[in-house]
Amino acid sequence: MLRLASALYSIVGTSLAGACVVVVLTMGYGTMMPIIYAALAGAVVALPVTWLVTRAILELK
Repeated sequence: MLRLASALYSIVGTSLAGACVVVVLTMGYGTMMPIIYAALAGAVVALPVTWLVTRAILELK
């Protein structure tokens, strides 16, 4: 399960972090700290999302 979760996290984490950064930039916050906070928030939110997706994939087997 850990191997699948780590592979999924590399995709889910970068996608959510990138989406959060795009949202922050769209809102007009172009300085460094809001961008870093958005990337960190996306990476943290990706942890439970990855866990849920991994669990759903393993239940399909």
